[in-house]
Amino acid sequence: MNNTPGKNNRPQAGGPGRPGGRPGGPNGAMLNMEKPKDTWGTLKKLIAYIGKSKYVVMGLLAVMVITTLLNLAGPALQQRAIDSITIYTEEEAAKLIAENPEARPLLNIDTDTLMRMLFMMAAVYLASALLSYFQGVYSAKLSQSTVRTMRHDLFAKLEKLPIGFFDTHRHGDIMSRLSNDTENISMTISQSIGSLFSGVITIIGTLIIMLSYSPLMTLVSMITIPLTLLVTMKLSKFMRRFFKQQQTLLGELNSEVEESVNGFKTVIAFGREGKCVEEFADVSRKLSRAGIKANIFGGVMGPLMNVIGNLGYLLVAAIGGYLAITTAGTKGAITVGVIQAFLLYSKQFSRPINEIANQYAAIQTAIAGAERVFEILDADPEINKGTFEINESNISGNLEFNDLVFSYVEGEQVLKGFDLKVQPGQKIAIVGKTGAGKTTVANLLTRFYELDSGEILLDGRNITDITKESLRKNIAIVLQDTVLFSDTIKNNIRYGNENATDEQIYEAAKNANISSFIEHLPDGYDTVLTEGGGNLSQGQRQLLSIARAFIADPRILILDEATSSVDTRTEVHIQNAFAKLLKGRTSLIIAHRLSTIKDADMIIVVDNGKVAEFGSHEELIEKKGAYFSLYRSQYAGFAT
Repeated sequence: MNNTPGKNNRPQAGGPGRPGGRPGGPNGAMLNMEKPKDTWGTLKKLIAYIGKSKYVVMGLLAVMVITTLLNLAGPALQQRAIDSITIYTEEEAAKLIAENPEARPLLNIDTDTLMRMLFMMAAVYLASALLSYFQGVYSAKLSQSTVRTMRHDLFAKLEKLPIGFFDTHRHGDIMSRLSNDTENISMTISQSIGSLFSGVITIIGTLIIMLSYSPLMTLVSMITIPLTLLVTMKLSKFMRRFFKQQQTLLGELNSEVEESVNGFKTVIAFGREGKCVEEFADVSRKLSRAGIKANIFGGVMGPLMNVIGNLGYLLVAAIGGYLAITTAGTKGAITVGVIQAFLLYSKQFSRPINEIANQYAAIQTAIAGAERVFEILDADPEINKGTFEINESNISGNLEFNDLVFSYVEGEQVLKGFDLKVQPGQKIAIVGKTGAGKTTVANLLTRFYELDSGEILLDGRNITDITKESLRKNIAIVLQDTVLFSDTIKNNIRYGNENATDEQIYEAAKNANISSFIEHLPDGYDTVLTEGGGNLSQGQRQLLSIARAFIADPRILILDEATSSVDTRTEVHIQNAFAKLLKGRTSLIIAHRLSTIKDADMIIVVDNGKVAEFGSHEELIEKKGAYFSLYRSQYAGFAT
């Protein structure tokens, strides 16, 4: 058996230490949200998601086209109805009086045309109202199907991202993207997509009809468009920044809540309730300020567009009236009906622009949220180029760590030429000062992080050539901070092997020395745990995690300070369970309590990212080196 752990044992300056929650010192730093906004790029991606519901889009588009055409027909029917009523000229009135001296002719009404136009107008407006209902139904379906797909893709992407991504992103902010940002997108699609689609059709159709009536009046109607575009462009510059800031601060607020709830015991234990409230209030205040500014600019847009629209309305009425007087009786004269139609069409022409302006705040919020969502969707996934599948039949558990170099933060190396060889079935203990790089070795073996240089071999094969799924299925980890889910005890144990039978679960619990406790619970194995297993003691949670490891039946086992937070009596139960679990498996035991690893086949002392010394407990005590100093500091009552 080769016990040579490394090629170079010279101690060097260490890196930032183990990644307890967020390695390398980032401490959950937020993304830099001040970068320029890629509005068009985000819109393209969002449109691609909308396009996935193509049949709903086609149905919505068809309904909106018909609705818009009906709305365009309304003013034309009104024009014909109004122009079916004319005033008799003096000659026509004199002729009628000559035929009937008692007549008092004033209005010439084409009754047939008037009644036909009124009937058609009623039919058009009724059909338009009915189709508007279906437009709302299709809009709701489109928004929900789009966001459902986006949410699914976002959650699935989170499952594929490397551990390092979560080390540098606050969890509350990620949750905000998954909930608040997608909800804003859903509301905007539901409320604005119809306005955008029908707006384009309305503008084109209205322009064609107005040109057919009078090119001059059409030009008058379009005078205010440049002013509308100018105001929109100027205001959007201010609005974009505030809406982006608003979404970022909302994510930060969620992070504050999430951290305070998860760390509630720590907060009250140190009497930090007041400080916690102050920090929350500070973020909330910033969010309120950003929201006020965003809403002010968003609220100003609509009224400004209405003022500009009314200015155009006034111009059409004034110039139309002048043309009606000056062209009366000539070919192509502007009639009262034509003026009325132009007034309505000019309103229809400016309505889409005004609606978009009124909804600009919601649209900007949705784009800001979509950009934050796509920021995650576009993030690089976890590297997984391995193709070789391993299983219990083709793995013995021979490990080699050759010249490992790794850093969580560029330029701050945690491991600097770490070397170790582990024989199949060997029990290796890794000890050292906090920050020496012990847990980093385990994280690299499971490929939670990728090496800067060096290689890790499993049975002579580089682990980068092995699929991550099969690699991790054959490595079980028991951590100091046990993770349990809000589910039954049975399902929490089965988490190690989803195909495990109930009998295997009972046997695993027995081997983990937890079966007696479970069986005395009112609901036994069907007892539902609270979040994180809060209704269990630390020792009980640890024993459940050991039962989970039994179910996984791995060839390689990693124990990461699994007994450091329990009392001595509970530790005995856990050690007995470990004795059964470790039997016949290649094991890496990371420990601070040196009493728990005296029987290890080999003890590795890590210092400043390298192997400082190695050997059995007795051998290392005799050397009186780094291990002896650690041992004496724990049991002699003083540090060295």
